[in-house]
This record gives sequence, structure tokens and C-alpha cells, in this order.
Amino acid sequence: MRVWTRRDESFYKATHEIKKHLAVDTLGFPFFTHGTKANVSDDSGLIEMLTLNIDYFTSKPVNIPKITILLDHGYHIDYLIEALEKVYPQIMTKIRFELSTKPSKQEKAAQEKSGFVPAVARWVIERSNASMERCKSLVKNFERTLSHATTKINLCFVRLMLKRLAAAS
Repeated sequence: MRVWTRRDESFYKATHEIKKHLAVDTLGFPFFTHGTKANVSDDSGLIEMLTLNIDYFTSKPVNIPKITILLDHGYHIDYLIEALEKVYPQIMTKIRFELSTKPSKQEKAAQEKSGFVPAVARWVIERSNASMERCKSLVKNFERTLSHATTKINLCFVRLMLKRLAAAS
């Protein structure tokens, strides 16, 4: 499961400055989506998203391997663990957090690359964000509430999954 947040700002939107929190699987399909105001921190948004979906974790058996949540470097793992254990004390028996790797300057030099080098496994969430950008209804967000904006994100992902299923059959 990869978690990523994206800040969306535009003067033409009805709901100004929305931050979209996504948790996707390795194929880029969403586990959870959540929208918050842009002034909410990434950590708080992730805690909110996981708390709203805590029943997924409570129903998961302990004998199944832990879910790895790959995070961007904007998150603080200690704070997340502390806050989530207040909501569900056994959550760390079912999940684990990992920070995504960033190539260092030495690694870039060894690969004879400069500038932007894509991080391993980060392309999955970037591809999900790109597929969201192809939804016309999300280019300009004219929704009145955050819940409506989150519903639009979910509809966009339903459309994406249907397109991939149609292509596979």
C-alpha cells in the first residue's frame, strides 16, 4: 500500500485548496481515498484516512503478513504510530510503515544520471495521480463540499478500474 498526498489549488474551484490523500495497492488501485483542506498536515490527513477505515484493519487476521505502507519523506512515522495506537492499540501487529527510498547524489552519479531520477516504487502512486488528472471532472473542482470532491475521486478510480477490466477481457 502506498500513501501519497497531493495539494490541489486553483482560483476557479468552489472548494479551494483541497489535499487529496490516497492509499493505493501495487497496481495503483485505491485502498482508501480521503480529501481534506490543504492546511491539514500530511500526518493528520493520513491518520484521519486510516481512522475512517479502521474496520479494515480490525477485521484483518493477525496470522496474515503485515501490510507495508510506503510513505513519502513528509511523514513522521513515530507520530503516526503513536496516534494510530490511540485509535486501535493492536494496529502495529497488522501494518508497518516504510519510508520510500530517494536516490542519493552518489547513486545518481554511479548510474551516470543527473536531475530527476524516479524513485523505486514511487511510480505507482504517480501513475495513480496521473490517471486522476485525466478525469475532466477533477481538473476543475466545482464541488461544494469535501465529501463531494472525495466522491469524484472515487468515481474517477471506478472508471479507471472498469477501463482496465475491459482491456483485459
